[in-house]
Amino acid sequence: MTITVTRDGAVAVVAFDRPAAKNAFTLAMRAEFIAAFAKLEADPGVRAVVLTGTGGAFCSGADIGEMGDTTPDDFLRRMRQLHAMARAVARFPAPVIAAVDGVCIGAAWGFALASDIVLASEQVRFAATFRRIGYAPDAGLAWQLTRTINPMRAKEIIYSGREVHAPEALELGLAMEVLPCEALLLRALELARMIADGPATALHLARRQFAVAPAMSFESFLDFEATMQPLLGQTRDHRDAVAAFRDKRAPTFNAG
Repeated sequence: MTITVTRDGAVAVVAFDRPAAKNAFTLAMRAEFIAAFAKLEADPGVRAVVLTGTGGAFCSGADIGEMGDTTPDDFLRRMRQLHAMARAVARFPAPVIAAVDGVCIGAAWGFALASDIVLASEQVRFAATFRRIGYAPDAGLAWQLTRTINPMRAKEIIYSGREVHAPEALELGLAMEVLPCEALLLRALELARMIADGPATALHLARRQFAVAPAMSFESFLDFEATMQPLLGQTRDHRDAVAAFRDKRAPTFNAG
């Protein structure tokens, strides 16, 4: 398996695991990635995910060795798989944290930005290198960059194909924190455990709010928001949290 999944209680760690190729993903890995996220989504015990890579790299993008002559139908199939990978991250119900070490290239950068939070190592190298192979950006990267940073800066990064290192990523808001390599996964797990200890259903719906907000007017968003609180008000998490406040104790979330 070149996509590995490990568990730390309610936290799942999904890793690109092909270190000899800086974790470049093959066609087979696309299917593995999609299947891994689908299995985790079906598991109610998973309340946070860490997305990372092994061997000092996050992922160097799609394996160029598998590119070249192909039929339009085959190419469309590949694009559908690539988009399914991006959707698997973006639409996962529970929060996702990307722990990015070393290279994060092309589509892999799109997957990282589809996460809720990006933590980067001091050795990180983000790049949108599509121009080098005559491609436009894919995996939703241009959309994610435009949503995250100034559109003119996003265009400059994509048009040039240059690398974005840790200090600039932090300054632009492309990473929330920059950490030493040896501390990166530990910090990601710490943050993921904190999230997993929270009320799962409420956090799932909060993630939905962030996902739909850019496409909505303020009034439409308020209407959307109003459908959530009455539902959450009936959950055991909410009822116990209110009782805990009155009893001056910590609430017990996700008790079933």
